[in-house]
Amino acid sequence: MNRIKKPNIRKIFRTSGTRHGAYSVGLTALVIAVVIVLNLIVGQIPEAYRNIDVSSTKIYDISDTTTELLSDLDQEVNMTVLAVKDETDERITNFLSRYAALSDKISIEWIDPVLHPSALTEYETSENTIVISCDGTGKTTTVSFTDILVPDEYSYYYYGTETYTEFDGEGQLTSAVNYVTNDVEQTVYQTTGHGEGTLSDTITDLMEKNSYTLTEINLLMATSIPEDCDLLLMYAPTADLSEDEADLLGDYLEGGGKVMILSGDTSPADMPNLSSLLEEYGIEAADGYIADPARCYQGNYYYIFPELSVSGEMAAGISSQMVLLAYAQGMNLVDPERETISTASFLSSSDQSYAVTEDSQRQAAYALGVVATETVSTEDDGTSSDNETDSEDDSTDTLESRLTVISAGSLIDPSITDTFPQLENTQLFMNAVTANFEGVQNLSIEAKSLGVEYNTVQHAGMFSFLVIFGIPAVILIGGFVVWMRRRKA
Repeated sequence: MNRIKKPNIRKIFRTSGTRHGAYSVGLTALVIAVVIVLNLIVGQIPEAYRNIDVSSTKIYDISDTTTELLSDLDQEVNMTVLAVKDETDERITNFLSRYAALSDKISIEWIDPVLHPSALTEYETSENTIVISCDGTGKTTTVSFTDILVPDEYSYYYYGTETYTEFDGEGQLTSAVNYVTNDVEQTVYQTTGHGEGTLSDTITDLMEKNSYTLTEINLLMATSIPEDCDLLLMYAPTADLSEDEADLLGDYLEGGGKVMILSGDTSPADMPNLSSLLEEYGIEAADGYIADPARCYQGNYYYIFPELSVSGEMAAGISSQMVLLAYAQGMNLVDPERETISTASFLSSSDQSYAVTEDSQRQAAYALGVVATETVSTEDDGTSSDNETDSEDDSTDTLESRLTVISAGSLIDPSITDTFPQLENTQLFMNAVTANFEGVQNLSIEAKSLGVEYNTVQHAGMFSFLVIFGIPAVILIGGFVVWMRRRKA
């Protein structure tokens, strides 16, 4: 009877196959251990730094304006989120963590309204709302999730699908933080009664984000400009001022007031009283619309990109220097009536532009945006003196009047601002508004679109041929060459 020979265990583990297998198992175990350790290390990194923004519109990017505001915070700001965190859209939770990480003065607390329903009564608000408060000022405001993620109402009501059009996290939160930490509020009066245009929702939203109170005033029914008027805005008037209204406006400026005018679709001849007031400050309207072949949009000479000459507050957030105006009227700078008035242009056409009327074309470089300032001295009762400060009279204050004129209401027309959101029309307009207020920064930040962006590729047919046939062919040929070399070896 043959005895079965027992295998030599030592020889089995000394074979090359066994050694390679053991090496593979060890290497796999090492890789798994490294991955586990890396996950533990990454898990300790704050959430604000773990998430990478790969969105096409960079919805998580935070502007320098917000960064500067948060870095200068000197008061504690509390953000109480009344929502179920696990059920909240990740875009909101990610942005909140990134936002709070920019300042140690901001604290975020999540309260589940399902577990704590009394919180909704305590804060007098509804679910899915952020309550922003500051104990130092005692001010509180709220931001709804629907203000951050703007829903597409058309898609919801007609198709029953829940989609979103815009992400306004930075704009809403920065506006709220500025509101609760700032005790100063500005009031902007908009004139009526002259066929003025209506400000778009985009502009009114930006005004609200900057905590500007917008109200209306009819100069024919007013004996004076209200004392709380920080800026008088006249947007695209189509009818002239009366002589009394022009005098009222002139007195307001001479008393240190701030006026901003965006011209309407009218000729200077149709606005003699308003034109006379502007000439007093060294601004003379030119006849005709400005056509600029050197700086026009796709061959349309009346859609022009003006040259910008901005600095200080007017230059805040202006990077591309691209502003589009349609059917602008030109202005010439002339000598003002008083030596105390200084006038400067911040928007202008090129020297190859023309002021075009039905009868003539005059070539020149025209001003399209002008600021006129004057230092005035006022008594305590609000009356202006002779523009000279009496050092012996402690009751005299020195103020600066400011007249801003932009010769095209199209600067903030929705047909331009909504069609070309990459342009800086609204940024320039809000900078011009904010420049009238001392110590105020333009904090109005526009929402970011969530629309799908499509990449366009030139010579798409050739590119497709290369991807479908060229790359696979190269791989196959390379593999065949390697196979032949090994076969011959």
